[in-house]
Amino acid sequence: MLTGLLAAARLAAGLLIAGGPVTVASIRAAEQPQLGAVGAAAAWPVTRGSGVTVAVLDTGVDASVPDLAGSVTVGPDETAGTDPSGYQPPHLHGTYIASLIAGHGSGAGRRSGIIGIAPAARILSVRVILDNSEPGFGAFANESASDNAVGAGIRYAVQHGARVINMSLGSIAPTKNLRAALAYAAARGVVLVAAAGNDGAPQSGYTPYSYPAAIPGVIAVAAVGANGTRASFSEDNSSVVLSAPGVGVIGAGPGGSYLEADGTSPASAIVAGVATLIRAKYPRLTPFQVEQALISSTTRRPPGGYRPATGFGEVNAPAALAAAGRLAAAPAQAAAPGLAASARFARPGPIQVVHPDGLRVAIYLVTAAVLALAFLVFIAGLALHSRRRPRTRPRESEQLAQPQ
Repeated sequence: MLTGLLAAARLAAGLLIAGGPVTVASIRAAEQPQLGAVGAAAAWPVTRGSGVTVAVLDTGVDASVPDLAGSVTVGPDETAGTDPSGYQPPHLHGTYIASLIAGHGSGAGRRSGIIGIAPAARILSVRVILDNSEPGFGAFANESASDNAVGAGIRYAVQHGARVINMSLGSIAPTKNLRAALAYAAARGVVLVAAAGNDGAPQSGYTPYSYPAAIPGVIAVAAVGANGTRASFSEDNSSVVLSAPGVGVIGAGPGGSYLEADGTSPASAIVAGVATLIRAKYPRLTPFQVEQALISSTTRRPPGGYRPATGFGEVNAPAALAAAGRLAAAPAQAAAPGLAASARFARPGPIQVVHPDGLRVAIYLVTAAVLALAFLVFIAGLALHSRRRPRTRPRESEQLAQPQ
């Protein structure tokens, strides 16, 4: 059972910008640090994510939010029946996450509000968890129904065109259904991104694994602060692949509100946004190659190249696009081992028939026969010479050693 399936972010109740109330105009300026940390603006001249659908498996997305209007397709509610009849879910966490990935802004010229990492992408919302304010939250997190919700959401997303799936959620245990659904998605070329989890503690050493982040094939994302160091709540274990901003991250909420949150949830959404940019520009790259591009282009790479606290470093959008371009331009034979190298095992070319050179073979045989005869003559002469030498008694120092 997916006991304790939770959204991986802590949403602020009252967001203030520069000591005053939030306004649409103030939001764009306030989010610049998180955009600048990953170089988002430098990537947009290359691509803004057009043509890619990102599935947000979360608490549901408010499709009427100005910063997301026209970009959201609402899928099924895999939690249906958990809340009381007639209750309207707030879609708090899911709207926030979707805005970080594909918010396109609002107001005149869309110069206000939240702009996501891939502002031209589309969002497919599939509700698979509940916000913690919902009346059915506690029951759903501990019921067997939650075992199948995420798996069903993954399959639905794949079947409806998602090329990237973001899962800013986590559980203490993987289930057979979840593993099978993730394998189903990976086999169909979908990039999978998940929050590493918020159960980290600075004094506890390695922290427990969170699923689906810790399942192979999923890009697990840790949270870092403005200085690039691990946020104290972020998981610290070997499942972590990358890191991204996860402290004081600003995004859109339902009903035109704006939220600030700490967590690996926003960090996961930011990495999913960068993966979306790669998908849009280089659609033929495999999930393995997309991950390779993300890993090879990080900033703030830790000493030795990897640390469980922050993975291979902090994601960088323009550098990741450049790395993806190099992978896309490389011949198939140069692909890295693993799934990305599958082209090397395609239909083999024609078999080349080699015809032997008869004259050359004859010369080699004659030469070998002459050398063998000369060797035999030498051995015979050496034996004859040995018989003619007088036999002598070995000196004391030449006696063979015997056991005592």
